[in-house]
Amino acid sequence: MRKLQDLNIVEKNIALRLDLNVPIQGDKVLDDTRILASIPTIQYLLDANCRILIISHLGRPTEGIFDPANSLEPVAKHLSELLNVDVSLNKELTRDACFYSFDSPITMLENIRCFVGEKDNDKNFSRNIADLCDVYVFDAFGTSHRAQSSTYGAILSTEHSCAGLLVEKEVASLSKAFKSFNQPLISIVGGSKVSTKLSVLQKLSDISDHIIVGGGIANTFLMAQGFSVGNSLVEEDMLEIAEEILKKGNCILPTEVFTAKSLDDVSATRKSIDSIEDDDMILDISIDQNYGEIIESAKTIIWNGPAGVFEKEPFKTGTKSLASFIADSDAFSIAGGGETIAAINEFINPQDIGYISTAGGAFLEFLEGKRLPALEALGYEF
Repeated sequence: MRKLQDLNIVEKNIALRLDLNVPIQGDKVLDDTRILASIPTIQYLLDANCRILIISHLGRPTEGIFDPANSLEPVAKHLSELLNVDVSLNKELTRDACFYSFDSPITMLENIRCFVGEKDNDKNFSRNIADLCDVYVFDAFGTSHRAQSSTYGAILSTEHSCAGLLVEKEVASLSKAFKSFNQPLISIVGGSKVSTKLSVLQKLSDISDHIIVGGGIANTFLMAQGFSVGNSLVEEDMLEIAEEILKKGNCILPTEVFTAKSLDDVSATRKSIDSIEDDDMILDISIDQNYGEIIESAKTIIWNGPAGVFEKEPFKTGTKSLASFIADSDAFSIAGGGETIAAINEFINPQDIGYISTAGGAFLEFLEGKRLPALEALGYEF
């Protein structure tokens, strides 16, 4: 994979594709994790006296319409404060407007998904982006699974392109956890549905010493094992697949869960999985010392998805305990996905995780062994 250190970028005009798709309320950034992750590459470029055009998306706007609700203005303001450098916002796709219209060395292009041609990877639009710069630096790992103009076409259309420091770090950490891991490998997959994580469940069950399932996914596996799950979220069309995964013998299911009659209940009832009533909803799982011993035995841990509905107070216990066991482990741990990152930030010190990926979908697709278009364009060999 072509890397930033491989190119002479001193005093060059750099188009820098970042993933600054962060939660915003009004004019405030609510979580700047992705912005902070991008700063090392920005600083590297500033130290080389580059002029930088930042390209990013925010949300899912309609192409051709610049809606203030999807403007990157709050992101530009927040980044300006973090860097103590003025970051100007620009809507024009011309070299002069992007690099020479402002005194600041950094300009941010308005939401790239507002431009016609981005989503469909239009060749002309990709070329327009490429023509803006001397070097195209892709540092938006969270978008690397999408073949769009700014994540694929522009990389191929620019004479000089490379991965940024964040993408380099993401690929190295994911490869360490997935391709060259030390055993025992413990994989933890939570979330609401088997169907959204089917491929990664199948892949991880093939290589893991133990695979722990949580959230709504655990309900489907419990039903596949013959337990009643009451009124819980379950995917009956996934039962046969769950049974096939269970046959591998390395899947860890809960023996106790936390239930309620509805999501609005202010308290949870701890129950054995063989005593679930018809109107019970399983909303969390009990992560006890048995789980702790399994996690403690690991040399490598892959984590994606919470153990339960941790956003609600009565159902935080499982995810909190899971996070604590992982944080206390001596294993190399890697975590990814929006809910997982939120849980880490709420329950433990993020520094106690070996590596936290900024990606969700790209994180899962890399683990599945899929070919990510952006990485392929950068010369990465899958």
